[in-house]
Amino acid sequence: MKAVVEWDGEAAFTATTESGHRIAMDGPPDHGGRNLGPRPTELVLAGMGGCTSFDVVHILRKGRADVRGCSARLEAERAEEDPKVFTRMHVHFVVSGRGLKEAAVERAIRLSAEKYCSVSIMLGKTAEISHSFEIVDVE
Repeated sequence: MKAVVEWDGEAAFTATTESGHRIAMDGPPDHGGRNLGPRPTELVLAGMGGCTSFDVVHILRKGRADVRGCSARLEAERAEEDPKVFTRMHVHFVVSGRGLKEAAVERAIRLSAEKYCSVSIMLGKTAEISHSFEIVDVE
């Protein structure tokens, strides 16, 4: 996997991923930024949410669950001192579908956290990561 990050001046950078997608990043005004994009650490948090959500949906669909929606609401705490790594993270999933089984959703989240989501497994080396979920039954 490769990426290129180019400085755009002040505290702004543009990342170009190996798949050709561009992501603007910027710092807060108190650090010389103009708030024109997310902070790099926000992208890490969002990346974890995307990675684990992908796994959960994939695992449930593979088990023939009728999944209609999935959102992951993430909250994180960082260390007070540099390098200000993530120390605590919580992911709350809201999974919607028809006839979803609590045990299947719980299993999918556990498998993602322990086996498949490389982002959360990496972040778990410095942060305590917890999960919760709710199921919304749709007609």
